[in-house]
Amino acid sequence: MNSVKIPNILLVEDDPSLGMLMKDFLGMEGFNVTLARDGVEGLSSFVSNKFDLCLLDVMMPLMDGFTLARKIRKKNEEIPIIFLTAKSLKEDKLNGFDLGGDDYITKPFDEDELVRRIHAVLKRSFKVEDDEEYKCKIGKFEFDHPNLELTYKGETTRITKKEADVLIMLCNSRNSLVKREDILVKVWGENDYFMGRSLDVFITKLRKHLKPDPNIKIENVHGVGFILSDGTR
Repeated sequence: MNSVKIPNILLVEDDPSLGMLMKDFLGMEGFNVTLARDGVEGLSSFVSNKFDLCLLDVMMPLMDGFTLARKIRKKNEEIPIIFLTAKSLKEDKLNGFDLGGDDYITKPFDEDELVRRIHAVLKRSFKVEDDEEYKCKIGKFEFDHPNLELTYKGETTRITKKEADVLIMLCNSRNSLVKREDILVKVWGENDYFMGRSLDVFITKLRKHLKPDPNIKIENVHGVGFILSDGTR
């Protein structure tokens, strides 16, 4: 029989009562949860263990959730991060997504909604893409989507899964417009303003990766989508 993998979640929450309630509830929902009381303890737990997702409170002593997320991202660019906070300011949400956060939940939140959001983020992180073309040439680059590799003049760079998933959509529709909403639904799972800001961050990263070939351009059609061109037709 095939064993079902139980997701390991790092929960970093400085409120002792809320932290224990969330740990117990998520445990009953089938998750393995490690609870850390502040950002410093959370970083130590992350370094010492293997997790599938991080739930980070934003307002914490010693190290806030945004700072912790930056440190986590330096060690692992792929792991999903969901921010938990009492703040509902637009600037805080944008900051969270600019740091590579996958979702942002404002307290107080419904426990069932939290579980559904966790499942949705995990599903997006581990899903298999169904694009027809998995390997392609982009200008002078060779793009290996399954292995998340961009190779230029013999030098290979590893990119993140989200970067690869966005790039394969652009590559498969080369010289044609790919709508923002289509990218967001396929890669992020939903078309949302804050997810859109996250997409813009990833487009900027892709432009930096592809910069060595001056013929490659990712044109932004404002409010509509993007066009990848590399001088070929």
